[in-house]
Amino acid sequence: MQQPMPHQLMGYDRAITMFSPDGRLLQVEYAKKTVRQGSTGMGMVYKEGVLLITDKRIVDTLVVPDAVEKIFQIDDHIITTAAGILSDARVLVERAQLYAQQHRVTFDSPIDVLSVVKDICNLKQICTQSAGLRPFGVSLLIAGIDDEPKLFETDPTGIYFRYKATVLGEGETEIEELLHKEYRDNMSLQDALRLGIKALHRVIEKELNAERVDAAYINTQKKSMTIVKKAEIASLISSIKKEKVKKSK
Repeated sequence: MQQPMPHQLMGYDRAITMFSPDGRLLQVEYAKKTVRQGSTGMGMVYKEGVLLITDKRIVDTLVVPDAVEKIFQIDDHIITTAAGILSDARVLVERAQLYAQQHRVTFDSPIDVLSVVKDICNLKQICTQSAGLRPFGVSLLIAGIDDEPKLFETDPTGIYFRYKATVLGEGETEIEELLHKEYRDNMSLQDALRLGIKALHRVIEKELNAERVDAAYINTQKKSMTIVKKAEIASLISSIKKEKVKKSK
């Protein structure tokens, strides 16, 4: 009996517009794999706002850590982080920034978070069905405040979901397990920040330090991005490492 040929040998992974016999778009699946290999980013809705935490994964000691950007501001009340190809993320973020500013000029009011999410996802979706294009190799977490805190995740297919807490990139399985176990709807900002640092420590362990972690939040009162200070992140990392040492004894 003749064995079926791998999809790669049959060319189904070469064209974005071609479905494989079992109904898969292989180029899109490869894009999702790129996201899973990216540096970790997570988001949590807490009691009074929404928080993003991300690992910058600085692999060269000669790189200036402050020059590596992983949390981007789309509008005063909307921020985002990404996992995957960050140059793809930058293009999407700049498009979203322009879209938000055009809305503000036209309607004299801030854009709602969902409209930004849909615009980004529409472009992502077009790139899954157009010859000569490749899918965006990046997923975004988009966080913001409208009438309430909102957190959305977009993936390379152009689909989006709203979450209370979610994670992208490296260590997704381990961190997701921790979020399911310890996340609560009524968490304070400090509790959410501590949980996020604890989750990163689970994946990065000894290599975790304040220089490679960025965190920012938007609360319902101020409705603008606030960056968490490195000293606060360093203090939490130190505390979590000490706790782990005590438990291991």
